[in-house]
Amino acid sequence: MKTYVPKKDEIEKKWWLVNAEGKILGRLATEIAILLRGKNKPQFSNFLDTGDFVIVINAERVSVTGRKLEKKEYYSHSQYPGGLKTEVLKELLEKKPEEAIKRAVRGMIPKNKLGRAVYKKLKVYRGSEHPHQAQTPQEYTF
Repeated sequence: MKTYVPKKDEIEKKWWLVNAEGKILGRLATEIAILLRGKNKPQFSNFLDTGDFVIVINAERVSVTGRKLEKKEYYSHSQYPGGLKTEVLKELLEKKPEEAIKRAVRGMIPKNKLGRAVYKKLKVYRGSEHPHQAQTPQEYTF
């Protein structure tokens, strides 16, 4: 018996619309990562991009639990001495709420060439408007 491997033309890509209003950041990110990777499909293969496109709206209305708003920090370093920069989640949600969702999802997909291709299929918007009406996205609820 041979293992089934889907061919490129057999993989069907859908567009999903996810409303982030009132959703918890981490739980939202796990559902988005599953859709992006295609793990919810029966023809999932870990070395192929079998996932769908995901549009996230109302990013500024996402919520977090506990004291993460004050305690969770994001780090970046410029590779120069003393170049460590930290940003608290509360500041990030005020300035760029779509970036908080992108960073949460980025941590849940592979850190390789396939992961970079999968990450490009994520579209996050601050408000309820998005420019992807032509793709006729389906509402995704969980």
